[in-house]
Amino acid sequence: MTWQTGLLGFAAGVLISVVTAPVGVSGAVFLLPVQLSVLAVPSPAVTPTNLLFNVVAGPGALVRYRRHGQLAGRLTRQLLLGTLPGVVIGAVIRVFAVPGPQVFRLIVAALLLPLGLWLCVRTLRPGRRRTAGRPSGRAITVLALSTGVVGGIYGIGGGSILGPFLVGRGMPVSQVAPAALASTFVTSIAGAGTYALLALTTVGDIAPLWRLGLLCGLGGLIGGYLGARLQPRLPETGLKFLLGVLAIGVAVLYTVQAAH
Repeated sequence: MTWQTGLLGFAAGVLISVVTAPVGVSGAVFLLPVQLSVLAVPSPAVTPTNLLFNVVAGPGALVRYRRHGQLAGRLTRQLLLGTLPGVVIGAVIRVFAVPGPQVFRLIVAALLLPLGLWLCVRTLRPGRRRTAGRPSGRAITVLALSTGVVGGIYGIGGGSILGPFLVGRGMPVSQVAPAALASTFVTSIAGAGTYALLALTTVGDIAPLWRLGLLCGLGGLIGGYLGARLQPRLPETGLKFLLGVLAIGVAVLYTVQAAH
């Protein structure tokens, strides 16, 4: 790894996390295409490298949220109950039976595009908003299990999927964001550890690129803290709209990449 690559990874971590941390989305969902297309990280090593980014970057925002008493709660436990086993399952699938990245990108785009548009429309036109039923604890855990598997396969934070869905169902961003980031942090530790163990017994680029992942994560650590510090100063309407825009951005980005 050259110093230019390391510096670019650090800068990407800072900029991405500042924008995504206030709404509970780890920067990994945007860092993944940067690692693949710009930093030339090989596959499947890109997945544990992205998970390593989450591990290093996560405490930046979580420390800030903890100081405001936003981490403890039933939602965090419900998410962890699903994402922890899911990420281990996803890691095993990624190494031994993973679908192509184009399929993954199209699936994520098909899910996030309508969800992001829906959030933006509901935010900009509150007069037509209908009260959505808050999901049950079992539904949240099942969704968390699914996103945990996706996170284990592709190394993205589940907050990019969990956040828009839970906020769209009427839960406040101030509650969803800390829980989603805490879930992403804990499951990323489990996922990175699973990949490290698989690398000992399996041939190929499976272990994370440690130096690059640490540098990206250090940038995310700083950016995540700054982003979490900004959240209380941003209106709930603005946060919901930002979350919708991020969901649309990921969908468009992944669609374009899949097309090429």
